[in-house]
Amino acid sequence: NVLKGKQLTNIRTTSKDEAVRLTPPIKMTLEKALSYIEDDELVEITPKSIRLRKRHLDPNDRKRAEKTKEALAS
Repeated sequence: NVLKGKQLTNIRTTSKDEAVRLTPPIKMTLEKALSYIEDDELVEITPKSIRLRKRHLDPNDRKRAEKTKEALAS
């Protein structure tokens, strides 16, 4: 466009990059973690930390396991 001048900076976008805000992790004891988990989750215990994770990490495996569980229940 003839009326607009060339931008002399490296920033070409007009919107700002907003910082991603993450919620801090919840510190849990072993008893609290065991009472918190669902049937499809596991508690990983190391000397330095206690972690909650899904039994099947791959989403496709998770869906497949859920379908087989429903088939066995009926």
